Parts: sequence; structure tokens; C-alpha cells
Amino acid sequence: MRQLRRVHTYLGVFFAPLLLFFVGSGWYQLVDRDRLKDPSEAETVVQKLRVVHTDQIYPKTGARKQPTPTLFRYVTIAMSAAIVITTVLGVVLAVRTLRPRWVAWVVLAIGVLVPVLLLWTAPRSG
Repeated sequence: MRQLRRVHTYLGVFFAPLLLFFVGSGWYQLVDRDRLKDPSEAETVVQKLRVVHTDQIYPKTGARKQPTPTLFRYVTIAMSAAIVITTVLGVVLAVRTLRPRWVAWVVLAIGVLVPVLLLWTAPRSG
């Protein structure tokens, strides 16, 4: 159990800044749907950070060739895997530490059912 907590903590702390960036820039894209057609159109810092979220590059003004996002993509793939791992570890820790255990299972089931029901019952657009 101690080892699970340690892995969960280290993965969570290491990837927290990148996770917060992607959650924040993804949230911004939801509330401001004005998408750029090309990364070179990004002028403000917010627009450039949005390009990082969508294209995994930081657009450089006046640059002839944009940098390749390969290494950054590997880090974001690792972050995605770590988020899955830490989430599963968090559920395992909750089930093992909460008393009575059925409370953790009920909350987990509600966490699955609420989004599914909201998506299923949402009115169709268009």
C-alpha cells in the first residue's frame, strides 16, 4: 500500500503542471471556439498556448520552419499514460482506505453513470 501511494504521488506531482496546462487550454477552447486555421496566425500568448494544445508546437513568428513536435508528443503520451495509472491507483487507494468500502464503489458508479446519462439524454442538435 505504501508503494502504491508513493507511485501515485510521484506521478501526480511530476505531471501536474502539464496536466493543468492541458486542462486549462482545453477549457479555454470550449468557451472560446474561435479556432485558428493555421498555427502561424497565432499572435497573442493565449493563441500561441492554444496552438501548443492543438498542434503540440509553440508557433514562432517569422520562422520559416516550425519545430517538430515529436519529443513533446512523447511527453504528452507519457502524461496520458500516467494520468490513467494515477487515476486507477487513486481508485484502488480509495477502495482500500474508505470504510465502508461500498461507499467508494457507489461514488465510482455515480461518476460513470452521471456523464453517460447526460450524454445519452442530451437533445440532438441540427
